[in-house]
Amino acid sequence: MMQADFVIVGAGSAGCAMAYRLAEAGSSVIVIEHGGSDVGPFIQMPAALSYPMNMKRYDWGFSSEPEPHLNNRRLACPRGKVIGGSSSINGMVYVRGHAMDFDHWEEQGAQGWGYGDVLPYYKRMESWHHNGHGGDPAWRGSDGPLHVSRGPRQNPLYEAFVKAGRQAGYQTTEDYNGQKQEGFGPMEQTVWQGRRWSAANAYLRPALKYQNCTLVNGLAQRVIIEDGRARGVEIRRGGGLEVIKANREVVLAASSINSPKLLMLSGIGPGAHLAEHGIDVVADRAGVGQNLQDHLELYIQMASSQPITLYKHWNPISKALIGAQWLFTKTGMGASNQFESSAFIRSQAGVPYPDIQYHFLPIAVRYDGQVAAEGHGFQAHVGPMRSPSRGAVTLASADPAEAPRIFFNYMSSDQDWTDFRRCIRLTREIFAQEAFKPFVKSEIQPGASVQSDDALDDFIREHAESAYHPCGTCRMGHLDDAGAVVDPQARVIGVDGLRVADSSIFPRITNGNLNAPSIMVGEKISDHLLGRDPLARSNDAPWLHPDWETSQR
Repeated sequence: MMQADFVIVGAGSAGCAMAYRLAEAGSSVIVIEHGGSDVGPFIQMPAALSYPMNMKRYDWGFSSEPEPHLNNRRLACPRGKVIGGSSSINGMVYVRGHAMDFDHWEEQGAQGWGYGDVLPYYKRMESWHHNGHGGDPAWRGSDGPLHVSRGPRQNPLYEAFVKAGRQAGYQTTEDYNGQKQEGFGPMEQTVWQGRRWSAANAYLRPALKYQNCTLVNGLAQRVIIEDGRARGVEIRRGGGLEVIKANREVVLAASSINSPKLLMLSGIGPGAHLAEHGIDVVADRAGVGQNLQDHLELYIQMASSQPITLYKHWNPISKALIGAQWLFTKTGMGASNQFESSAFIRSQAGVPYPDIQYHFLPIAVRYDGQVAAEGHGFQAHVGPMRSPSRGAVTLASADPAEAPRIFFNYMSSDQDWTDFRRCIRLTREIFAQEAFKPFVKSEIQPGASVQSDDALDDFIREHAESAYHPCGTCRMGHLDDAGAVVDPQARVIGVDGLRVADSSIFPRITNGNLNAPSIMVGEKISDHLLGRDPLARSNDAPWLHPDWETSQR
């Protein structure tokens, strides 16, 4: 029987980080991953990011239940089924989250997860490269496994976006991952030397160089629990079942979709729901699978009056040349995800910190690679950061091979609609600034005729897309909080020797993209697993807009 001190389920953002830190400390680790290799240009080439996300080979292929407030559409919910997990198929955008996000976690009962507590882990994990575009070195890490860089920002539209923000009266920021998130500025990416710098490249490959770290390919079926303690993980490998034994602890790092599913299959979850599926209850935890959150976004697209957008490369010959240049030199257009300008703004006065995020892209294109019919164009992805809507992940059956039911319940509150309309109108105002005058021909989507609240709502219902940031389904909280699933050290409440460490433990979704905070969770929980004191708390205070109470910008 295979055994190790620690058995980690999932070689994703958090799992890879833990594997490396545990192996480095001399503990034996077995990482179970259902997906296969990440070798190949579709994953490693940053500009090819729309491919792996839409490839069965690399993606679990989840989709939501019909969403009642979005015309009953089923929205795609990609999760990486490959080493590196979703960090191998994501857009490579690197955002730590806002300081106040983590202070809110702490207020919700996740003691030891305030901004002062997590900042040292962000510094530990990063090797930050500003590429000559300014930044906030004192707030950043310089020798961690995870390389974070900035694109070359050569297209004039990147600068136009930042300039337009300034003209509209917003702040600018040199480094949204430093002291000041609020404002317009350069976007950061997990790209290094022209390659996608996934958790597999950053952490898992170095971890596997240690004799005491092993990667096992198989589908985790359930956690084996005896006398209230997790003893190992049952996996399906080849045709048969086998048990991988954990001498110290089992850690689920299988995503906010698969971690709650595995807990429920193992008898940990809402008692009545488990009974429906004939599963014996080990620990009745009402919160397992609940509190599901995500970011939704719209693509506000403008037709360009000049042929300077990436559309000029949207043809087989140009794509082949870019691919060849990247293959041989790891340079050129292929070496960036093309998200090189961004913004975080507040939607209205009285909001203390940003609640809207922008990704700016110098082409009008969808995530599935469908380009706008108008040809040359550019777009801003925009969406609210803190939707009050909550959904759930529940079992569709007791069969581990079957996907769970994923219901986000998107746009289920009035605030969602108010927020989204405001997002559209604020974005139009930015594109109407002087900086964009040389570039804007017309509005592709929603389109100039779409102005009334009702017309905007119709557009939102038909066109809102997930930003692919699901989280929150095994949330952290106080031991006496009935809805909490894990305590502040990520230990599953009611079972010994079992933890969850991935985006499912977030009490509330953080600002921006979730890869960085997921890796940070892996870094921090590895210290808890090793019984080490957490890194010393930082006293650095974030920048907050001095007039936030009375002004929107």
